Amino acid sequence: EMDVALVQRGDVIKVLPGASIPTDGVVTKGESYVDESMITGEPMPAARRVGDKVLGGTVNQLGVLYVQAGAVGEDSVLSQIVAMVEDAQLAK
Repeated sequence: EMDVALVQRGDVIKVLPGASIPTDGVVTKGESYVDESMITGEPMPAARRVGDKVLGGTVNQLGVLYVQAGAVGEDSVLSQIVAMVEDAQLAK
């Protein structure tokens, strides 16, 4: 386990089964299923393998994944969704 604030673009992160993927990125090694329901609303886990994109905040299900960090911090998809929701609430 490491603090997600220490992750920088290009870092390769080992994501164990049951762990949350800390940042958006690309799978560089391994195969697994990822629960993306909190982002996409899709109830079935999505298969992910080398070359596939993964989103921060989603949960690795079965296998070990190595993920090269892409968008981190405020640039991640989850952070952008949170910002849009906050903006929408302020606009009311």
